[in-house]
Amino acid sequence: MTSSYGFETLSIHAGAAPDPATGARALPIYQTTAYVFDDADHAAALFNLQTVGFIYSRLTNPTTAALEARLAALEGGRGCTVTSSGHAAQVMALFPLMSPGMEVVAATRLYGGSIQQMKNTYPKFGWAAKFVDGNQVENFKRAVTDKTRAFFIESLCNPGGVVMDIEAIARVAESAGVPLIVDNTLATPWLCKPIGYGATLVVHSTTKFLSGTGTSMGGAIVDSGKFDWSRGAKFPSLAGPEPAYHGLNFNETFGDMAFTFHSHAVGLRDLGPSQAPFNAWITMLGMETLGLRMERHCANAARIAAFLEKHPAVAWVNYAGLPSSKYHALAKRYMPKGAGSVFTFGVRGGYETGVKVVDNVELFSHLANLGDAKSLIIHPASTTHRQLADDAQVAAGAGPDVLRLSIGIETVEDLIADLDQALTKAAA
Repeated sequence: MTSSYGFETLSIHAGAAPDPATGARALPIYQTTAYVFDDADHAAALFNLQTVGFIYSRLTNPTTAALEARLAALEGGRGCTVTSSGHAAQVMALFPLMSPGMEVVAATRLYGGSIQQMKNTYPKFGWAAKFVDGNQVENFKRAVTDKTRAFFIESLCNPGGVVMDIEAIARVAESAGVPLIVDNTLATPWLCKPIGYGATLVVHSTTKFLSGTGTSMGGAIVDSGKFDWSRGAKFPSLAGPEPAYHGLNFNETFGDMAFTFHSHAVGLRDLGPSQAPFNAWITMLGMETLGLRMERHCANAARIAAFLEKHPAVAWVNYAGLPSSKYHALAKRYMPKGAGSVFTFGVRGGYETGVKVVDNVELFSHLANLGDAKSLIIHPASTTHRQLADDAQVAAGAGPDVLRLSIGIETVEDLIADLDQALTKAAA
């Protein structure tokens, strides 16, 4: 579908034309494991990657392919691969880039689960992660070695309120000859399109805002199609002979679709983190209202952040939409339509008060998710970032006094009243 269409049009129509077999207007759920070949030659051509089609739903499926087409259109990418979860997407994004002994340079401001994954699980693959303060772009440059194979950041960081200077970091990545991977989960392409600022790959937990209902696990990697994988001979999986396909070179054969073809033909085939067709179908439904929901999410969050900033039980609020935030200028640049709806604030009284707040909310749900139409709250130090040491919690923006909010689309006055009563009880 042409990219000249507006965001809302693409979020409804991209990847989902009327079913040619039945005329059904809604996207069908192709709940099948495998597909019949036309003949032996057709089967051989599919397995040799000489023609495009469906073989087995671990590799691709018509329903998940529709979601991939929609996400690529919304992010301005060349191709997309959807996965079983956001964490699976992160592994899949790095899989063709890394090999034992290689490194990824990552910002310290990441979701706690991502830090855990990089710090404790990647070394089991022989991969290493270097963490740097992403607020100082020069830190990425100083961290680069001949083993560096990627940079990893979040556009709008979880627990929230921090905005990365994507374009400046992308320039450093370009100079180092490595791709920049941007997790765009919290911003969504409605607020920010990292590819337009130099990102090579964009990853998502589709579980969050894209689905919007808290019902369907999923992840995605969107490829810009703009990186030269043959540059510097750093990426032999993409620009060298692939033994599983008789020496085929993905970069030479598929050009700007090399990464996407490799992710399906090798990544999904061998690692197997495929997204379920039913989950992809629900996510497609959710994305039809993404623009409308994000508009309300952001409007509600701005009102609530301003309320909390003046509350006597609150020590500070970290929301880039507030003029008082040091990230306000970056938010205006990269997210002119709003600063998202996930942010943090600190309560006076520290850990014990934070726990009391989550125990006293009535409308907010205390759970480990975000991006739902319903408003959510969590105390990261006792949950999502619990496995980190105290200093690492603080570095990730998840200290003992921190509460994270994911503001939903309810009536904003009701949400403010709920937070007010919970804060008042906790401080008493």
